[in-house]
Amino acid sequence: MTSRPNILLITADQWRGDCLGTVGHPVVKTPSLDAFAETATVFEQHYATTAPCSPARASLYTGLYQMNHRVIWNGAPLDDRFDNIARAGRRAGYVPTLFGYTDTSPDPRVHDPNDPALSTYEGVLPGFSVRQPLPEDDKPWRSWLAARGHDPASFDTLHQVEPEDGELISRKAPRYSKDETQTAFLTDSFFNWLGEQDAGKPWMAHISFLRPHPPVTVPEPYNTMYDPENGPEFKGAESAWQEAAFHPLVSALQEYQHLSSHIPGANGHARDLTRQDLKRLRALYYGMITEVDAQLGRIFTAIDQIADDTVIIFTSDHAEMMGDHWMLGKGGFYKESYHIPLIIRGPGVAKAGRVSAFTSAADIFPTLLDVLSLEPKHKPDGSSLAPYLRGQTPTGWRDAALYEFDFRRLLQFFPEELRRSCQAGGASALTRLGTDWQYVHFSGLPNLLLAANDEKGGIENKAESEPAALIQNMNALLSSRMRHNDETLARTMVWEYYSN
Repeated sequence: MTSRPNILLITADQWRGDCLGTVGHPVVKTPSLDAFAETATVFEQHYATTAPCSPARASLYTGLYQMNHRVIWNGAPLDDRFDNIARAGRRAGYVPTLFGYTDTSPDPRVHDPNDPALSTYEGVLPGFSVRQPLPEDDKPWRSWLAARGHDPASFDTLHQVEPEDGELISRKAPRYSKDETQTAFLTDSFFNWLGEQDAGKPWMAHISFLRPHPPVTVPEPYNTMYDPENGPEFKGAESAWQEAAFHPLVSALQEYQHLSSHIPGANGHARDLTRQDLKRLRALYYGMITEVDAQLGRIFTAIDQIADDTVIIFTSDHAEMMGDHWMLGKGGFYKESYHIPLIIRGPGVAKAGRVSAFTSAADIFPTLLDVLSLEPKHKPDGSSLAPYLRGQTPTGWRDAALYEFDFRRLLQFFPEELRRSCQAGGASALTRLGTDWQYVHFSGLPNLLLAANDEKGGIENKAESEPAALIQNMNALLSSRMRHNDETLARTMVWEYYSN
């Protein structure tokens, strides 16, 4: 083993935490990840800190909750003063190399106003060297397809598929093959780069896969691999309108979630889908997961040759509602939007096993710091998972997951009175998800107390019927919020700073 391990961070965008064979999903096939999990540590209750992509990734990369990094939506800049995984990697002597994207909007205060970097939210996390970008317009992937014989004139409808008679959701295959997906494109790029690395010189790479992020389409054989009738029951109310009536934020999300975000060329809203439509869409989503798993298998096979020198982290940025509560996409307060996978394997670090404790995306940054014996440049909100990786149980570990959702961009979908109330209060939701209860505290909207283990995902607010549980969870949430005040300099006297 080298003095420093190789580091490989893999994210698969919008992957639900329950959609893994190794955690017991009744339908989804993930043979590569299942085999990987046999030699790794699986964190079964791992949660994103927020949504959508940019805020969630800011937490993953900096170890901070949204309350401190303040990236509230795609396009909100990440403060340049924060440390992150790439900057830490450089301090350890690596050249952190990116395949894909980080969705990091740059801090405009350190850029000239004419800098094109300020024209997009798809910036690169400071510290990364970009080997293969994959922006939203897919241009690098499209050029690769053109070199393989695809007609560039057809690229504007690349993800659209032939309709099926009588079905809104078509399960036909797109024009590209299973070896020509964005996932395969990034995997091939990683292999090309890996072959260029000097033997004995540690490397650090981040592969940021787009899939199973929408648009929901996948080539053969994955498009028909799953029967739409197979799968767990959907969580939530019997109808979309009943779900919307449960809470104003749900109603606003329903108004915001357009079908076109998931189905190329579609019109209308996600709430317009029938259960049959949702089942067909979910079957395609499962196929997208298995497609990514196949490419992960290629990577794991290659890395197995240097497994004694490599730390591998597999996770996602946030999850996907995929029909639960009559919603698609991410956001809001339901746990289906925040429960994500985390599997870690490493030399002299990871021990095969399962961890049922609540862990957070904010824990990844401090874990890497621990592995590399580095100090952070700011105080992370998360904690190192290294004790779990060594088979130990840390004392004083959190007893609940904490996640946030800033919904100021949705205020246009609220009635005027509620809109004014939310604007005055800050338009955010803070959730504490424990073993028994899920408590959601809102600024300007009714608070919620939900049974955490309701198998049907019922929509019954018990804030009034369970006053003791309400007070207990409210106090616990407030204490958590206070514990995560920024402590970067708070515990240091100025005359002690350099002496320490």
